[in-house]
Amino acid sequence: MAATQEALYQAHDLELSWSEASLPERERTKHVHRLHPYLGKFIPQLVETLLERHVPVGGRVLDPFAGSGTTLVQSLESGYDATGVDIAGFNALLARVKTRPYNLAAVRHDLLWAHGEVESFRPRGRYPRTATAYLRSWYAPTAAEELLHFRGLIDQVGSADVLRVVLARSARSARRTAHFDLEFPREPQLEPYWCFKHRRECRPVDAARRFLLRYTLDTLDRIEMFAAARAPGFVARMLHGDARVIALEGPYDGVITSPPYPGLIDYHEQHRYAYELLGIDQRHDLELGRPARGTGRAAIEEYVEGVSGVLENARSSLVFGGRICIVVNDRRDLYPEILERAGLKIVDRHERHVNRRTGRRSGEYYESILVAVAR
Repeated sequence: MAATQEALYQAHDLELSWSEASLPERERTKHVHRLHPYLGKFIPQLVETLLERHVPVGGRVLDPFAGSGTTLVQSLESGYDATGVDIAGFNALLARVKTRPYNLAAVRHDLLWAHGEVESFRPRGRYPRTATAYLRSWYAPTAAEELLHFRGLIDQVGSADVLRVVLARSARSARRTAHFDLEFPREPQLEPYWCFKHRRECRPVDAARRFLLRYTLDTLDRIEMFAAARAPGFVARMLHGDARVIALEGPYDGVITSPPYPGLIDYHEQHRYAYELLGIDQRHDLELGRPARGTGRAAIEEYVEGVSGVLENARSSLVFGGRICIVVNDRRDLYPEILERAGLKIVDRHERHVNRRTGRRSGEYYESILVAVAR
């Protein structure tokens, strides 16, 4: 018989392990945390607890694997300045949009104007000449037309990056793919299919309009909610670059980060629609743990060297005694060597059970939080 969540938690840190009942999805994805879906992010409540335990109140926080910006957003809400680094251009865009301080009246004006433009647009039902091969493959003619029309609105407003995120989120939902397969669809879904999510036959999406309308208003709501939730006077910076070599401009009082796992997620391919529509700078070759490299001996060595290089750079930007908190499932037992190479030693360790009730993933899952300092 499988162990209950209560039994599982007895061997783990209860302050870092949450059940669905104690921490429902609406709390894990509050305000800007759900501005755009992102596979592989950790929850803000974990960052909140690690800040309280390991970073001085009001200090500066660094996340060299910033991803969608969870550490940055929670730092601002908890009263810390924060800096993030990521090699993926879409991640950098998303984190900046989440954390930027806004003139809310201007953002509201821009998003409501865009919403009105979407409402009044009448597509002709055929691909525009500017539609690329990717758009023609993954989107129905009307959906591609509506997405490209919205793209044309972006440079007409001051809140251009916010509209870029709205467009990317809408493009994700409007693809020709099964509803239950939005994370990594392998090929376009062109025919009706049995939907495991809705338990009925569904048809591929043929238009983007409803997503553009919904996400324009939802984005406005989430930005306004976070503006009310963030602590006054604190700022976040998001750097787009290679965290092994980029100037981190410390000093920082602590690091909270979750490195990518080897061979698991291609963070550029996950958001390919955004790169295709927005022309964002792609740096696939520098992405650590990219699945295309596999998980052979050479790939693992490259991963170990890369992650240790990032952590070494982070260590050099820390105040004396500053702690680096690394959230990881180290099933390959790579981190003893990674930390050794980075000039770090473990001073504390927390174990947590991860609630995985959402999505198609199943089975129990655990993470360690390795707390390290300079040797």
